[in-house]
Amino acid sequence: MTSDLTSHKARSVGQENWVVSYLPGRTLTCAQAVAALQVAEVVPALLDTIGALADEVGLTALEAVGMAVRQSPWDEPPAQHQRRLRSAVLRAEVA
Repeated sequence: MTSDLTSHKARSVGQENWVVSYLPGRTLTCAQAVAALQVAEVVPALLDTIGALADEVGLTALEAVGMAVRQSPWDEPPAQHQRRLRSAVLRAEVA
């Protein structure tokens, strides 16, 4: 599998299994390989946008993402924030 939007690729390794260039050591289903390539397509543009905004506050893109995800909002207790994040991660893993 190839994409017009990323140089990453997915390759069939037989028995309905696939590997993706940026996920070494993982064997995926076809649907998972498609999803992985879609991630590779959208992440660069997303990081460009985040990077430009992060520059405004003196952070790198990865610092800004990490802080936005890990820090609790002022009006939300840390435990509630962590539960909400775990729930979002579980939903993403199921999807």
